[in-house]
Amino acid sequence: MKDSYKSISERKEDTHKGDYGRVVVIAGSTGMSGAAYLCSQAALVSGCGLVNLAIPKSLNNSMEVKLTEVITNPQEETKEGTFSANAYAGICELTQKANAVALGCGMTTHPQVKTLIKKLIKEIDAPMVIDADALNSIADEVSLLKEAKKDVIITPHPGEMARLCNIDSQAVQTDRITLAKKFSLKYNATTVLKGHQTVVVDKEGNHYVNTTGNPGMASAGVGDILTGMIVSFIAQGLEPYGAAKLGVYLHGLSGDLAAAKNGQVSLIATNLLECIPEAIRKI
Repeated sequence: MKDSYKSISERKEDTHKGDYGRVVVIAGSTGMSGAAYLCSQAALVSGCGLVNLAIPKSLNNSMEVKLTEVITNPQEETKEGTFSANAYAGICELTQKANAVALGCGMTTHPQVKTLIKKLIKEIDAPMVIDADALNSIADEVSLLKEAKKDVIITPHPGEMARLCNIDSQAVQTDRITLAKKFSLKYNATTVLKGHQTVVVDKEGNHYVNTTGNPGMASAGVGDILTGMIVSFIAQGLEPYGAAKLGVYLHGLSGDLAAAKNGQVSLIATNLLECIPEAIRKI
């Protein structure tokens, strides 16, 4: 992990924010703006130079207050406060200069969101980290992953993986490594199967089993932070497998540091977010 981080941590004196990658986060809905916040903030704290957040327009004012360093981009929305299918053109334009894109956190599976996500997966011309509601939205059409223009990294928890594979969660947990390998090889994706000892598998079937983390991390929003960390490392120049391995290792280490300060029972996602800088310093 130290070697992976060394490749993106050395900064020249004559430099600017564009040298460290541009991330676009597509996330959020009414009641789920926290997912957009956590993902975007984690991407910044993990070292990328610039984060743009696409958000349903009714959430923009509150997110501008909460996310001081992130550029917010209000998009067309439904009456329920989710992304509208009409947000497609604006989001595609926003992603044109992105080095990496995060898609799915807190978006819901509203019918218009599902339509939007399926179109974006085929159109976005940048590596994508696909999580949460974006995964749930393509569970009936998983082959879309093979139509992506650039690398795809999926970050499912066992329930989301079960829906993608049309099996139950218990079957997912029976042999996590084998299942993740089969999925990665079939759909040409890097798979991050979250949970105790998170499994990372690349498109060739190479795998890594993470050793950091603790049960206190079973808390709302913690997965959104992981998505932000991985997309940040990709934007900074790591290939998807290396970015995913580094992301899950530092994510777990941040959780361990947060648990040492707050205890596992009281650990919440923002505690973990605050510990990312200390985790990075440790390696």
